[in-house]
Amino acid sequence: MKWTVFLTICSLIWAAHGLIRIPLKKVRSVRSLLRASGVLKEFMRDHQTDVFSRRYAQCFPAGTPSLRLLDHTRVKLHNYMDAQFYGQISLGTPGQNFTVIFDTGSADLWVPSSYCVSQACANHQQFKAFDSHSFAHDGRTFGINYGSGHLLGVMGRETLKVGDLTVKEQEFGESVYEPGQAFVLAQFDGVLGLAYPSLAEIVGKPVFDSMMTQKLVEKPVFSFYLSRRQTMDPEGELIIGGTDEALFSGPINWIPVSHKGYWQIKMESIAVQGIASFCPRGCQAIIDTGTSLIAGPTNDILKLQELIGAVPTSIGEYLIDCARLTSLPHVTFILGGVEYTLQSQNYVRKEVLGGRELCFSGFVAMDLMSQQGPLWILGDVFLTEYYSIFDRGQDRVGLARARHQADYSNQLAINHTIYP
Repeated sequence: MKWTVFLTICSLIWAAHGLIRIPLKKVRSVRSLLRASGVLKEFMRDHQTDVFSRRYAQCFPAGTPSLRLLDHTRVKLHNYMDAQFYGQISLGTPGQNFTVIFDTGSADLWVPSSYCVSQACANHQQFKAFDSHSFAHDGRTFGINYGSGHLLGVMGRETLKVGDLTVKEQEFGESVYEPGQAFVLAQFDGVLGLAYPSLAEIVGKPVFDSMMTQKLVEKPVFSFYLSRRQTMDPEGELIIGGTDEALFSGPINWIPVSHKGYWQIKMESIAVQGIASFCPRGCQAIIDTGTSLIAGPTNDILKLQELIGAVPTSIGEYLIDCARLTSLPHVTFILGGVEYTLQSQNYVRKEVLGGRELCFSGFVAMDLMSQQGPLWILGDVFLTEYYSIFDRGQDRVGLARARHQADYSNQLAINHTIYP
Protein backbone atom coordinates (compact mmCIF):
# COMPACT_ATOMS: atom_id res chain seq x y z
CA MET A 1 0.00 0.00 0.00
CA LYS A 2 1.34 3.37 -0.93
CA TRP A 3 0.72 6.60 0.91
CA THR A 4 1.87 9.75 -0.72
CA VAL A 5 3.06 13.03 0.54
CA PHE A 6 2.56 16.09 -1.53
CA LEU A 7 4.77 19.09 -1.90
CA THR A 8 3.73 22.54 -3.02
CA ILE A 9 5.29 25.92 -3.63
CA CYS A 10 4.00 28.48 -1.15
CA SER A 11 6.08 31.60 -1.57
CA LEU A 12 9.48 32.83 -2.65
CA ILE A 13 11.75 33.98 0.15
CA TRP A 14 14.73 35.10 -1.86
CA ALA A 15 17.01 34.09 -4.69
CA ALA A 16 20.78 34.13 -4.53
CA HIS A 17 23.69 32.51 -6.33
CA GLY A 18 21.26 31.43 -9.08
CA LEU A 19 19.04 29.47 -6.65
CA ILE A 20 15.29 29.68 -6.21
CA ARG A 21 14.10 28.86 -2.70
CA ILE A 22 10.51 27.70 -2.40
CA PRO A 23 8.92 27.21 1.03
CA LEU A 24 6.94 24.02 1.55
CA LYS A 25 4.19 23.52 4.12
CA LYS A 26 3.65 20.26 5.92
CA VAL A 27 0.09 19.04 6.46
CA ARG A 28 -1.67 15.88 7.58
CA SER A 29 -1.36 12.96 5.20
CA VAL A 30 -4.44 11.67 3.46
CA ARG A 31 -3.98 8.43 5.37
CA SER A 32 -4.19 10.32 8.65
CA LEU A 33 -7.24 12.27 7.48
CA LEU A 34 -9.01 9.09 6.38
CA ARG A 35 -8.25 7.53 9.75
CA ALA A 36 -9.51 10.56 11.69
CA SER A 37 -12.67 10.76 9.59
CA GLY A 38 -13.52 7.14 10.35
CA VAL A 39 -13.55 5.99 6.73
CA LEU A 40 -10.13 4.32 6.63
CA LYS A 41 -11.44 0.86 7.48
CA GLU A 42 -13.92 0.87 4.61
CA PHE A 43 -11.35 2.40 2.29
CA MET A 44 -8.76 -0.25 3.06
CA ARG A 45 -11.27 -3.07 2.76
CA ASP A 46 -12.34 -1.94 -0.69
CA HIS A 47 -8.93 -0.98 -2.08
CA GLN A 48 -5.78 -3.01 -1.75
CA THR A 49 -3.63 -0.19 -3.12
CA ASP A 50 -3.38 3.45 -2.07
CA VAL A 51 -5.63 5.82 -3.93
CA PHE A 52 -2.53 7.78 -4.79
CA SER A 53 -0.48 4.99 -6.32
CA ARG A 54 -1.08 6.39 -9.81
CA ARG A 55 2.54 6.28 -10.72
CA TYR A 56 2.54 2.52 -10.52
CA ALA A 57 -0.80 1.88 -12.18
CA GLN A 58 -1.80 1.37 -15.78
CA CYS A 59 -2.94 4.57 -17.44
CA PHE A 60 -6.55 4.91 -18.55
CA PRO A 61 -7.79 4.89 -21.19
CA ALA A 62 -5.37 2.44 -22.77
CA GLY A 63 -2.75 4.08 -24.91
CA THR A 64 -2.70 7.35 -22.98
CA PRO A 65 0.59 8.22 -21.23
CA SER A 66 0.53 8.54 -16.83
CA LEU A 67 0.68 11.60 -14.59
CA ARG A 68 3.92 12.26 -12.63
CA LEU A 69 5.34 15.14 -12.97
CA LEU A 70 12.12 22.87 -10.90
CA ASP A 71 16.74 25.11 -11.92
CA HIS A 72 17.98 27.60 -9.61
CA THR A 73 15.03 28.43 -7.36
CA ARG A 74 14.03 27.88 -3.76
CA VAL A 75 10.64 26.96 -2.41
CA LYS A 76 9.89 27.06 1.31
CA LEU A 77 7.98 24.10 2.74
CA HIS A 78 5.57 24.34 5.67
CA ASN A 79 5.13 21.52 8.13
CA TYR A 80 1.78 20.45 9.60
CA MET A 81 1.46 17.37 11.83
CA ASP A 82 4.55 15.72 10.35
CA ALA A 83 2.78 14.09 7.50
CA GLN A 84 2.45 15.87 4.19
CA PHE A 85 4.22 18.78 2.50
CA TYR A 86 2.63 21.18 0.07
CA GLY A 87 3.22 24.53 -1.66
CA GLN A 88 1.90 26.84 -4.36
CA ILE A 89 2.28 27.38 -8.09
CA SER A 90 0.55 29.68 -10.55
CA LEU A 91 -1.01 28.86 -13.92
CA GLY A 92 -2.34 31.25 -16.55
CA THR A 93 -2.39 34.98 -17.35
CA PRO A 94 -3.39 36.47 -14.98
CA GLY A 95 -2.09 33.78 -12.65
CA GLN A 96 -4.36 31.32 -10.85
CA ASN A 97 -2.81 29.81 -7.71
CA PHE A 98 -2.83 26.11 -6.80
CA THR A 99 -1.32 24.03 -4.02
CA VAL A 100 0.53 21.04 -5.42
CA ILE A 101 2.74 18.15 -4.42
CA PHE A 102 6.31 18.34 -5.64
CA ASP A 103 6.63 14.67 -6.36
CA THR A 104 9.86 12.96 -7.41
CA GLY A 105 7.86 9.76 -7.96
CA SER A 106 5.87 11.11 -10.91
CA ALA A 107 6.52 13.29 -13.97
CA ASP A 108 3.35 15.21 -14.86
CA LEU A 109 1.50 18.32 -13.74
CA TRP A 110 -2.26 18.31 -13.14
CA VAL A 111 -4.78 20.51 -11.31
CA PRO A 112 -8.60 20.44 -11.04
CA SER A 113 -10.63 21.90 -13.90
CA SER A 114 -13.57 24.27 -13.52
CA TYR A 115 -15.49 21.65 -15.54
CA CYS A 116 -14.78 18.93 -12.95
CA VAL A 117 -17.89 17.08 -11.75
CA SER A 118 -16.44 15.52 -8.58
CA GLN A 119 -16.97 16.62 -4.98
CA ALA A 120 -13.19 16.71 -4.56
CA CYS A 121 -12.89 19.50 -7.10
CA ALA A 122 -15.54 21.56 -5.32
CA ASN A 123 -13.30 21.51 -2.24
CA HIS A 124 -10.25 22.76 -4.14
CA GLN A 125 -9.07 25.50 -6.48
CA GLN A 126 -10.18 24.92 -10.07
CA PHE A 127 -8.43 26.10 -13.23
CA LYS A 128 -10.58 28.44 -15.32
CA ALA A 129 -9.21 28.30 -18.86
CA PHE A 130 -11.61 31.00 -20.05
CA ASP A 131 -10.04 33.50 -17.61
CA SER A 132 -6.51 33.07 -19.00
CA HIS A 133 -5.10 34.94 -22.00
CA SER A 134 -2.25 32.46 -22.42
CA PHE A 135 -4.17 29.16 -22.38
CA ALA A 136 -3.96 26.84 -25.40
CA HIS A 137 -6.28 23.84 -25.68
CA ASP A 138 -4.41 20.60 -26.37
CA GLY A 139 -7.25 18.37 -27.52
CA ARG A 140 -5.98 15.19 -25.86
CA THR A 141 -7.37 13.39 -22.82
CA PHE A 142 -5.57 11.57 -20.03
CA GLY A 143 -6.48 9.07 -17.35
CA ILE A 144 -4.89 7.52 -14.28
CA ASN A 145 -6.05 4.35 -12.54
CA TYR A 146 -6.33 4.85 -8.77
CA GLY A 147 -7.36 2.39 -6.10
CA SER A 148 -10.74 4.11 -5.90
CA GLY A 149 -11.32 4.66 -9.61
CA HIS A 150 -10.02 6.55 -12.62
CA LEU A 151 -8.89 10.16 -12.51
CA LEU A 152 -9.80 11.59 -15.90
CA GLY A 153 -9.05 14.89 -17.58
CA VAL A 154 -8.16 16.98 -20.60
CA MET A 155 -4.82 18.47 -21.51
CA GLY A 156 -3.66 21.98 -22.31
CA ARG A 157 -0.67 24.33 -22.49
CA GLU A 158 -0.23 27.26 -20.18
CA THR A 159 2.19 29.73 -18.60
CA LEU A 160 3.44 28.26 -15.33
CA LYS A 161 5.12 30.14 -12.47
CA VAL A 162 7.18 28.28 -9.89
CA GLY A 163 8.63 30.74 -7.40
CA ASP A 164 10.02 33.49 -9.64
CA LEU A 165 10.58 31.17 -12.61
CA THR A 166 8.19 31.46 -15.54
CA VAL A 167 7.76 28.44 -17.81
CA LYS A 168 6.05 29.10 -21.14
CA GLU A 169 3.66 26.71 -22.89
CA GLN A 170 3.88 24.04 -20.23
CA GLU A 171 1.83 20.91 -20.93
CA PHE A 172 -0.48 20.08 -18.03
CA GLY A 173 -3.67 18.21 -17.24
CA GLU A 174 -7.02 19.52 -16.06
CA SER A 175 -8.82 16.83 -14.08
CA VAL A 176 -12.55 16.60 -14.71
CA TYR A 177 -13.23 13.55 -12.54
CA GLU A 178 -11.48 12.82 -9.21
CA PRO A 179 -12.94 9.77 -7.48
CA GLY A 180 -12.86 8.76 -3.85
CA GLN A 181 -12.97 10.28 -0.40
CA ALA A 182 -9.20 10.63 -0.32
CA PHE A 183 -9.23 13.39 -2.94
CA VAL A 184 -12.00 15.15 -1.03
CA LEU A 185 -9.94 15.23 2.16
CA ALA A 186 -6.58 16.01 0.53
CA GLN A 187 -5.12 19.41 1.39
CA PHE A 188 -3.58 19.81 -2.04
CA ASP A 189 -5.12 20.72 -5.38
CA GLY A 190 -2.86 18.82 -7.75
CA VAL A 191 0.54 17.26 -8.37
CA LEU A 192 3.75 18.56 -9.98
CA GLY A 193 6.00 15.66 -10.87
CA LEU A 194 9.81 15.79 -10.91
CA ALA A 195 10.75 12.32 -12.17
CA TYR A 196 12.30 11.47 -15.55
CA PRO A 197 10.28 12.06 -18.76
CA SER A 198 9.91 8.31 -19.39
CA LEU A 199 7.55 8.19 -16.42
CA ALA A 200 5.26 10.87 -17.86
CA GLU A 201 1.79 10.07 -19.10
CA ILE A 202 1.22 13.51 -20.62
CA VAL A 203 3.08 13.67 -23.92
CA GLY A 204 5.60 16.52 -23.85
CA LYS A 205 8.18 17.84 -21.43
CA PRO A 206 7.71 17.54 -17.64
CA VAL A 207 8.12 20.82 -15.75
CA PHE A 208 11.81 20.51 -14.86
CA ASP A 209 12.66 19.44 -18.42
CA SER A 210 10.87 22.56 -19.68
CA MET A 211 12.92 24.65 -17.27
CA MET A 212 16.14 23.12 -18.58
CA THR A 213 15.12 23.53 -22.23
CA GLN A 214 14.09 27.16 -21.69
CA LYS A 215 17.40 27.77 -19.83
CA LEU A 216 15.68 28.95 -16.67
CA VAL A 217 18.16 27.14 -14.43
CA GLU A 218 21.95 27.31 -14.32
CA LYS A 219 22.40 23.74 -13.08
CA PRO A 220 20.08 20.77 -13.75
CA VAL A 221 19.67 20.12 -10.02
CA PHE A 222 16.98 20.45 -7.38
CA SER A 223 17.00 19.44 -3.73
CA PHE A 224 14.66 18.95 -0.78
CA TYR A 225 14.82 19.71 2.92
CA LEU A 226 11.91 18.29 4.95
CA SER A 227 11.49 19.19 8.61
CA ARG A 228 10.54 16.83 11.40
CA ARG A 229 8.04 19.13 13.09
CA GLN A 230 5.72 21.95 12.18
CA THR A 231 7.41 24.25 14.70
CA MET A 232 10.69 24.13 12.81
CA ASP A 233 11.73 27.07 10.66
CA PRO A 234 11.74 26.41 7.80
CA GLU A 235 9.15 23.63 7.76
CA GLY A 236 10.73 22.53 4.51
CA GLU A 237 12.24 23.84 1.31
CA LEU A 238 12.52 22.90 -2.31
CA ILE A 239 15.64 24.43 -3.86
CA ILE A 240 15.73 24.63 -7.63
CA GLY A 241 19.11 24.87 -9.32
CA GLY A 242 21.42 23.56 -6.59
CA THR A 243 21.72 22.93 -2.87
CA ASP A 244 22.14 24.85 0.37
CA GLU A 245 24.86 23.69 2.77
CA ALA A 246 23.07 25.43 5.66
CA LEU A 247 20.44 22.71 5.44
CA PHE A 248 22.71 19.68 5.76
CA SER A 249 25.90 18.59 7.49
CA GLY A 250 28.74 16.33 6.48
CA PRO A 251 29.68 15.19 2.98
CA ILE A 252 27.22 14.42 0.18
CA ASN A 253 27.07 10.76 -0.80
CA TRP A 254 26.39 10.55 -4.56
CA ILE A 255 24.61 7.43 -5.82
CA PRO A 256 24.13 6.75 -9.56
CA VAL A 257 20.61 6.42 -10.91
CA SER A 258 20.15 2.79 -11.94
CA HIS A 259 17.11 3.34 -14.14
CA LYS A 260 15.86 6.66 -15.55
CA GLY A 261 12.19 6.67 -14.71
CA TYR A 262 11.77 7.05 -11.00
CA TRP A 263 14.79 8.38 -9.12
CA GLN A 264 15.84 4.77 -8.72
CA ILE A 265 19.10 3.68 -7.10
CA LYS A 266 20.73 0.49 -5.89
CA MET A 267 20.40 -0.36 -2.20
CA GLU A 268 23.02 -2.78 -0.86
CA SER A 269 21.07 -4.07 2.14
CA ILE A 270 18.81 -3.23 5.09
CA ALA A 271 19.88 -4.05 8.65
CA VAL A 272 17.84 -4.14 11.85
CA GLN A 273 19.88 -3.48 14.99
CA GLY A 274 23.07 -3.97 12.98
CA ILE A 275 22.11 -7.37 11.61
CA ALA A 276 21.53 -7.68 7.86
CA SER A 277 17.91 -8.69 7.45
CA PHE A 278 16.77 -7.71 3.94
CA CYS A 279 18.24 -7.35 0.45
CA PRO A 280 21.31 -9.47 1.28
CA ARG A 281 22.35 -9.44 -2.40
CA GLY A 282 21.19 -5.90 -3.05
CA CYS A 283 17.90 -4.50 -4.34
CA GLN A 284 16.45 -1.36 -5.88
CA ALA A 285 15.03 1.70 -4.10
CA ILE A 286 13.15 4.83 -5.16
CA ILE A 287 13.80 8.22 -3.54
CA ASP A 288 10.25 9.55 -3.47
CA THR A 289 9.15 12.88 -1.98
CA GLY A 290 5.57 11.95 -2.89
CA THR A 291 5.35 9.08 -0.38
CA SER A 292 4.99 9.72 3.32
CA LEU A 293 6.14 6.31 4.58
CA ILE A 294 8.79 3.73 3.71
CA ALA A 295 7.34 0.99 1.52
CA GLY A 296 8.71 -2.42 0.63
CA PRO A 297 7.73 -5.92 -0.54
CA THR A 298 4.96 -7.44 1.56
CA ASN A 299 6.93 -10.40 2.93
CA ASP A 300 9.85 -8.19 3.95
CA ILE A 301 7.64 -5.53 5.53
CA LEU A 302 5.68 -8.11 7.55
CA LYS A 303 8.96 -9.44 8.92
CA LEU A 304 10.19 -5.90 9.61
CA GLN A 305 6.98 -5.07 11.50
CA GLU A 306 7.60 -8.08 13.72
CA LEU A 307 11.20 -7.05 14.36
CA ILE A 308 10.16 -3.58 15.55
CA GLY A 309 7.25 -4.92 17.60
CA ALA A 310 4.46 -3.51 15.44
CA VAL A 311 1.12 -5.35 15.59
CA PRO A 312 -1.64 -5.27 12.94
CA THR A 313 -5.04 -3.72 13.55
CA SER A 314 -8.42 -4.50 12.02
CA ILE A 315 -7.99 -1.64 9.54
CA GLY A 316 -4.62 -2.75 8.22
CA GLU A 317 -2.58 -0.27 10.25
CA TYR A 318 0.40 -1.35 12.39
CA LEU A 319 0.56 -0.03 15.94
CA ILE A 320 3.52 0.15 18.32
CA ASP A 321 3.33 0.49 22.10
CA CYS A 322 4.31 4.13 22.70
CA ALA A 323 5.86 3.16 26.07
CA ARG A 324 8.40 0.94 24.27
CA LEU A 325 9.82 3.47 21.82
CA THR A 326 13.19 3.86 23.56
CA SER A 327 13.79 0.11 23.41
CA LEU A 328 12.97 -0.42 19.73
CA PRO A 329 15.75 -1.43 17.31
CA HIS A 330 17.25 0.96 14.79
CA VAL A 331 16.84 0.28 11.07
CA THR A 332 19.75 0.98 8.71
CA PHE A 333 19.67 1.34 4.93
CA ILE A 334 22.98 0.82 3.09
CA LEU A 335 23.13 3.12 0.04
CA GLY A 336 26.26 3.80 -1.96
CA GLY A 337 28.38 2.17 0.75
CA VAL A 338 27.06 4.53 3.44
CA GLU A 339 24.83 3.60 6.38
CA TYR A 340 21.62 5.61 6.84
CA THR A 341 20.19 4.79 10.23
CA LEU A 342 16.71 5.55 11.53
CA GLN A 343 15.98 5.40 15.25
CA SER A 344 12.50 4.60 16.55
CA GLN A 345 11.68 8.30 16.93
CA ASN A 346 12.32 8.62 13.19
CA TYR A 347 10.20 5.72 11.91
CA VAL A 348 7.31 5.88 14.39
CA ARG A 349 4.48 8.35 13.65
CA LYS A 350 2.58 9.66 16.69
CA GLU A 351 -1.02 10.81 16.43
CA VAL A 352 -3.78 11.67 18.90
CA LEU A 353 -7.13 10.07 18.12
CA GLY A 354 -10.09 10.37 20.49
CA GLY A 355 -7.86 11.94 23.12
CA ARG A 356 -5.46 8.99 23.08
CA GLU A 357 -1.90 9.04 21.76
CA LEU A 358 -1.21 6.26 19.30
CA CYS A 359 2.07 5.24 17.68
CA PHE A 360 1.95 3.99 14.08
CA SER A 361 4.68 2.19 12.19
CA GLY A 362 6.30 4.23 9.43
CA PHE A 363 6.67 1.12 7.24
CA VAL A 364 4.03 -0.11 4.80
CA ALA A 365 3.77 -3.06 2.43
CA MET A 366 3.56 -2.45 -1.31
CA ASP A 367 4.63 -4.85 -4.02
CA LEU A 368 6.14 -2.78 -6.81
CA MET A 369 8.20 -4.60 -9.40
CA SER A 370 10.83 -3.38 -11.85
CA GLN A 371 13.08 -5.08 -14.39
CA GLN A 372 15.70 -5.12 -11.65
CA GLY A 373 13.39 -6.80 -9.13
CA PRO A 374 11.18 -5.63 -6.23
CA LEU A 375 11.41 -1.96 -5.32
CA TRP A 376 11.62 -0.25 -1.95
CA ILE A 377 10.31 3.30 -1.64
CA LEU A 378 12.19 5.68 0.64
CA GLY A 379 9.58 8.33 1.39
CA ASP A 380 9.40 11.20 3.82
CA VAL A 381 9.98 9.06 6.92
CA PHE A 382 13.49 8.65 5.49
CA LEU A 383 13.82 12.05 3.78
CA THR A 384 13.07 14.09 6.90
CA GLU A 385 16.37 12.79 8.25
CA TYR A 386 18.40 13.12 5.05
CA TYR A 387 18.68 16.09 2.69
CA SER A 388 18.12 14.83 -0.84
CA ILE A 389 19.62 16.14 -4.10
CA PHE A 390 18.41 15.19 -7.58
CA ASP A 391 20.99 15.76 -10.34
CA ARG A 392 19.70 15.41 -13.89
CA GLY A 393 23.04 16.54 -15.31
CA GLN A 394 24.92 13.52 -14.01
CA ASP A 395 21.97 11.21 -13.32
CA ARG A 396 22.64 10.74 -9.64
CA VAL A 397 21.05 11.22 -6.23
CA GLY A 398 22.89 12.91 -3.37
CA LEU A 399 22.15 12.31 0.31
CA ALA A 400 23.48 14.08 3.39
CA ARG A 401 22.40 14.36 7.01
CA ALA A 402 19.66 17.02 7.28
CA ARG A 403 20.49 19.87 9.65
CA HIS A 404 17.39 20.39 11.76
CA GLN A 405 17.42 23.59 13.76
CA ALA A 406 14.87 25.55 15.77
CA ASP A 407 15.72 28.92 14.26
CA TYR A 408 16.78 28.78 10.64
CA SER A 409 16.54 32.51 9.97
CA ASN A 410 20.01 33.23 11.33
CA GLN A 411 21.48 30.82 8.77
CA LEU A 412 20.26 32.65 5.68
CA ALA A 413 23.42 34.76 5.55
CA ILE A 414 25.59 31.69 4.97
CA ASN A 415 23.64 30.04 2.15
CA HIS A 416 25.81 28.60 -0.61
CA THR A 417 25.32 26.68 -3.82
CA ILE A 418 27.03 23.31 -3.68
CA TYR A 419 27.49 21.55 -6.98
CA PRO A 420 30.69 19.53 -7.36
